[in-house]
Amino acid sequence: MLDKINDLLKEIKELSAASAEEAEQLRIKYLSKKGIIPQLFNEFKTVPNEQKKVIGQAINQLKSLALEKINNLKEQFEQSQPVSDVTDLTLPGTVVPLGSRHPLSIIRQQITNIFGRIGFSVAEGPEIEDDWHVFEALNFPPEHPARDMQDTFFITQNPDILLRTHTSSVQIRTMEQQKPPIRAIFPGRVFRNEAISARAHCIFHQVEGLYIDKDVSFADLRQTLLYFAKEMFGQDTRIRLRPSYFPFTEPSAEMDISCTLCGGKGCNICKHTGWVEILGCGMVDPAVLSNCKIDPHEYTGFAFGMGIERIAMLKYQINDIRLFFENDIRFIKQFKAES
Repeated sequence: MLDKINDLLKEIKELSAASAEEAEQLRIKYLSKKGIIPQLFNEFKTVPNEQKKVIGQAINQLKSLALEKINNLKEQFEQSQPVSDVTDLTLPGTVVPLGSRHPLSIIRQQITNIFGRIGFSVAEGPEIEDDWHVFEALNFPPEHPARDMQDTFFITQNPDILLRTHTSSVQIRTMEQQKPPIRAIFPGRVFRNEAISARAHCIFHQVEGLYIDKDVSFADLRQTLLYFAKEMFGQDTRIRLRPSYFPFTEPSAEMDISCTLCGGKGCNICKHTGWVEILGCGMVDPAVLSNCKIDPHEYTGFAFGMGIERIAMLKYQINDIRLFFENDIRFIKQFKAES
C-alpha cells in the first residue's frame, strides 16, 4: 500500500490542467467522496496495526499535497481570467430601488407644515415622564380613571415614573420654560395600556397644539382648526364643535369634520351621520396656567390634540390601525408617491 501511495505522490506532483473545468475534474478524481484518496482511507482499516502509523502519515501527506496542488491550479485560472469576463464596465450601474416614507411620517409632516404656515413651532419632550407633567399639572385629580394601572404603563414599581399617555406633558414643559406668547405643536409617540384591535393600539402617535397669549378666545381656536381641516382634507371640508370634557381645558369640545368620502351625505365610514370625529380641543383651564406659573388673569389660551393614526386612516381610508405597525412592505410601498 505504501508503494501505491508513493506512486500517487509522484502523479499528483505532476498534475496540470488547461482550464478551470479540468482542475475541477482532478478534484473530483482525487478528493471527492468516491475519489482515490478517500478510498485509501477505507483501505487503511485493513492495514496491520504495526504499519498504521507509517501508512496513516503517508495518506495524510498525500491528501495535503493533493489539496494544495488542485487549489493552486484553480487559483491560477481565477487570477488569469480577463476582467472583461467578470464585468462589463460600460454597462449602466445597478438601479437601487428607492424606499418610501411611512404613512404616519407623511401625515405628521403634513400636519407640521400646515401649522407651521400660521406660526406654530415644533417642540418635543421625553417619552418616559413623571406624574407631575403627565397628570397633576394638567389638573387630573388623584381619583381620575386615567391614573389607573389599566390605562397607564408605569415604570417598575415607582408610581411617579411612567410612559406618557399624551403629549400634553410637553405642553407643561413648554409653559414652564417659556414665557407667553407661546404658539407650538407637540408631535410624538404615546403609550396606553389598551387591548390591540383594528381600532385601538397600545402605542400610537399624537400631535397636540397650544397657543397662549393675551386675549385668546374660543373663536381663535375655531378658526385655527377650520384652517387646518381645509388644508388637510380639502377646501370643501366643514367642521362642527360638540361640547365635551377634559380636565385640562374649560370649556372643552370635540371636533368633527364633514365626511371626506361621502361629502357629508352619510356612509359606512361616518356611520351615516355625515360627520367624523378627528380631535379634542378647548380653552386651557386657568388652574393649568397657574400650575405653570402663568397668570390666568393676564393670559388665556387654547389647546387641541389629535391622533396621527386617526388622520391617516381617514385620509387614506385605512380600516385597521395595526397595519401601521406591522412593517409590511406591500402596505408601505403604496405611499411611495406621497413621499
